[in-house]
Amino acid sequence: MAHEDSGSVAMPQQVVVPEVARIQTRARRIIKPVVDRLWKVTVEGLENVPVDGPAIICPNHISFFDSVFTMVYVGRTICFVGKAEYMESRKTKYVFPALGMIPIDRAGGKKSEAALLAAEQVLQRGELFGIYPEGTRSRDGMLYKGHTGAARLAMKVGCPIIPVGIVGTREIQPPDKVLPKPGLTCVVKFGQPIDPQRYADRGGDHMVWREMTDELMYEIRELSGQQYRNVYSTKQSESIPTDQARVHTA
Repeated sequence: MAHEDSGSVAMPQQVVVPEVARIQTRARRIIKPVVDRLWKVTVEGLENVPVDGPAIICPNHISFFDSVFTMVYVGRTICFVGKAEYMESRKTKYVFPALGMIPIDRAGGKKSEAALLAAEQVLQRGELFGIYPEGTRSRDGMLYKGHTGAARLAMKVGCPIIPVGIVGTREIQPPDKVLPKPGLTCVVKFGQPIDPQRYADRGGDHMVWREMTDELMYEIRELSGQQYRNVYSTKQSESIPTDQARVHTA
């Protein structure tokens, strides 16, 4: 993580999987017919998502609707990270955590670590965890350099990472637009799992996490068709060197 913070951080203990599963199941029953009526959503590669056991779902991030469509169509209960600012609004501070959101402080350091520890608990329980490796929504529609949190979690827990490419949600709700546009199309593509065991014999240092993350971003780019920029999109990380590790595919 980019910054250190010495302040105490409360763990996001509100994530209770049985309750989240019940609420998400009900939410999907309500939301999916609405989504299907308003937009034409095509889902590809869903067979790449394991039917049980832990896995990390990693989509590109171009719209608020990325989380909505992933939750609706992934077919299993999934806990996503979301920006901590959602906890400051009366409209979202109760609803989003009830749906499984784990708040993450994007300042980095120990505040971000708390969210990753909560995510580890979700994975240890055999559930799905969703995280946007870019760290924030892409304002210009391009794909940016990924942070290594998903790789660190995958290697620690021993679970696969599922790259996801989402196309069309940026047109459904362009940046700074409050209301979405109905009648448009969207494609959600679940890619081949990335097995952390391929990297296990090389240790768990930052360069290995970086290489695994670069492989993840390559796969997302292939799925989404986005132009890739090898820089971080988050303002806090603009000064971090952007040397790209060689993707190890053997």
